[in-house]
Formats: sequence, C-alpha cells, structure tokens
Amino acid sequence: MVELFYMGGSLFMGVLTLLLMGIVAITIAQFIALFNGKAVDVSWVKSIGLFALVFGVLGQFIGLYSAFQSIEQVGQVSQALLAGGLKVSSITSMYGIAICLISYLLWFGLKMASAKMIARQAV
Repeated sequence: MVELFYMGGSLFMGVLTLLLMGIVAITIAQFIALFNGKAVDVSWVKSIGLFALVFGVLGQFIGLYSAFQSIEQVGQVSQALLAGGLKVSSITSMYGIAICLISYLLWFGLKMASAKMIARQAV
C-alpha cells in the first residue's frame, strides 16, 4: 500500500490522503453535532469527495503529460514500458475515485441519520 502511495506521486497522494482525513473528521464532527441535537450541513462531505475525484484525475493528466513528454524526447519505447507508465498514472485517479465513493457513503449515512433525528424531534 505504501508502495502505491509513492508510485502515485507523494504530492498528489498526500493531498488526497489529507482530503480523506478531512472527510472523516468532518463526518465525525457532524455525527457528534447531530446527536447533540444541532443542525448539520451534510453537503461538505460530498463536495470534498468530488474535489478529491477531480484532483485525482488532474494528477493522472499531469502524470500522463510528463510521461508523453519523456517518450517524445526518447523516441521509441516498448509497449511494456508504455503500459507500465499508464498503470502508474492511473493510481491517483483510482485513489480519488475511492475517496469519492467513501465520501458519498458517509454523506448518505449522515443524511439518513439527520432525517431520522428530524423525524424524532417532530414527534
């Protein structure tokens, strides 16, 4: 797992990991506020997850750009080397997609818990 982190580029993978930790922290804070009877804003979790997805795709495009630049300078490369580069460049996108899925699951859980809490208060 750590190997994938460094293969994907420590800058992009680090920012994506910080976004994931932010999503988890915001979700925990929102659940605590919800159970203390306060109103919560659940849209932040989903928005940060979508940003992580876009940031992961941006990381892939930057990786592809630099790889194609290197191929242009070298000239000919083997298919195996090209396939390996494409595989490595997709790591940030996969991580961004995974973070987005996690954020949407947490958002859904917050939304359902918020709806249940509102229904309990109405009774």
